[in-house]
Amino acid sequence: METVALYLVVVFACGFVARLLRLPTLIGYLASGFILHAPGIDSLPVIDSLADLGVTILLFTIGLKLDLRMVFRREVLVTTAANLLALVGLTAGFLGLLATVGVRLLAGADWQVLALLGFALSFSSTVFVIQVLDERSDSNTLYGRVAIGVLVLQDVVAVAFLTAMKGEPPSPWALALPLLLPAVWLVRRLWHRLGHGELQTLFGITMALVPGYWLFEAVGIKGDFGAMVVGVLLASHPRAAELSRTLFGLRELLLVGFFVSIGLHVNPTLETVLLGLLLVALLPLEGALFTLLLAAFGLRKRTSILAGLALANFSEFGLIVIASGVEADLVGDDWLVVVSVAVAASFVVSTLVNRRGTGLVDRLSTFVPTLGDHRTHPEDAPIDLGHARAMVLGVGRVGRAVRDRLVDEYGLSVIGVENDSLKVGALREQGIRVLEGDATDADFWDRCINDEKVEIIVLAMPFHGSNLIALEQVNARDFEGTVAVVAQYDDERDELIGLGADVAFHIYEGTGVGLADSAAEAAGVRR
Repeated sequence: METVALYLVVVFACGFVARLLRLPTLIGYLASGFILHAPGIDSLPVIDSLADLGVTILLFTIGLKLDLRMVFRREVLVTTAANLLALVGLTAGFLGLLATVGVRLLAGADWQVLALLGFALSFSSTVFVIQVLDERSDSNTLYGRVAIGVLVLQDVVAVAFLTAMKGEPPSPWALALPLLLPAVWLVRRLWHRLGHGELQTLFGITMALVPGYWLFEAVGIKGDFGAMVVGVLLASHPRAAELSRTLFGLRELLLVGFFVSIGLHVNPTLETVLLGLLLVALLPLEGALFTLLLAAFGLRKRTSILAGLALANFSEFGLIVIASGVEADLVGDDWLVVVSVAVAASFVVSTLVNRRGTGLVDRLSTFVPTLGDHRTHPEDAPIDLGHARAMVLGVGRVGRAVRDRLVDEYGLSVIGVENDSLKVGALREQGIRVLEGDATDADFWDRCINDEKVEIIVLAMPFHGSNLIALEQVNARDFEGTVAVVAQYDDERDELIGLGADVAFHIYEGTGVGLADSAAEAAGVRR
């Protein structure tokens, strides 16, 4: 119990220090793993179990939100394939160059070893990138969906490679997996009866671990990949988004174990640390390749750059690939340490870079070629606001209520802006005028035309950070109308007012007023 207490104190303290330094807490969790491992403190096997569980739940929630149409778009397919091949070659060449200057670990390495190492370092981290996207509320933006599509394809390639490395094909019983389709149909029928409480949360965990992880592992396919497949099969259910939100807190807590476990498995020497840090020099090449390939398909500079920055890191799959290579006697144990250091360092560097992602776009744009309008991606075309007098940014429950009130009570022409493509489709079917776009994206505002008639902008996005960024974008364009923002907490409301919002409405206060009015009206009480 003393060891458990020590782990909790160190992990919490490192996470807290990271927060005080205004760094993402995952950097603190990575550091705690190194700190706990260095003096030889007894390891806790449960950490690895928590890490595996966290990754499984993560991939399940990705499946719940995954749009398969994006995965099979040419910009995603071709970019993933071309980037993979290019990075394997560039990384192998870089390591070959280091071998010629006398790096001991690379002495006598043949092309197969270099190719294996290049392959291990060619993947981006699904865990890390999803963390970055979720913190920004960007999972459903165009660049976020492209990044997730690339990650899914990379995971498929990694799973196929690891299966081949086993030397054993999947069990013949794997051919029975399509039977999950009728089983999922039955599950979807029962889902409505679960309510919105802990039973639904338990349902999600069960789906991820039993038909997902356990069943796929039983037939010789990687279990966390199976969890994502089951998530995809359940994604079209009306409660899929609700379940994803319900599992969010649990997923984040379990992923603490993932980041801690990276440091716990490293026993570094000066040589392995330096070599691992040296490999971080490949990250700009990775980001540049992604950016240029996506730009070639007509994506805007901003979209391409943000996707490239998000994907510029090494993956936990690289550790698994190297572990398989060690088991097959292709590489030495030291390489597991080198890649662990490289993965951890890439998380730190990528975190710091992505925090400045918006600011870096303008600087990096000069290096990205400009394409003609005829080659512009359909989702990056100009946005016509028409005759709208009001804009509602974020058309969830709050935003929808605001829109309806402005239309029905005040007779205003209102246009909604929402970054969730599924939600946009559902709203349009109801006859609501709504655009698919990211209000935190500077280029969204640059693409807007006929915006001079807008008098009111309402920021009703569910995350405070998104509303803050959108408010900054509005302020940067010298908007002279009224800006209203929703807030969940008093300090958030004060911050929004301080940044120039004309109205910052406490959402819970509004709920109380609305409930009182509804109760009085139902009771026949007149004002």
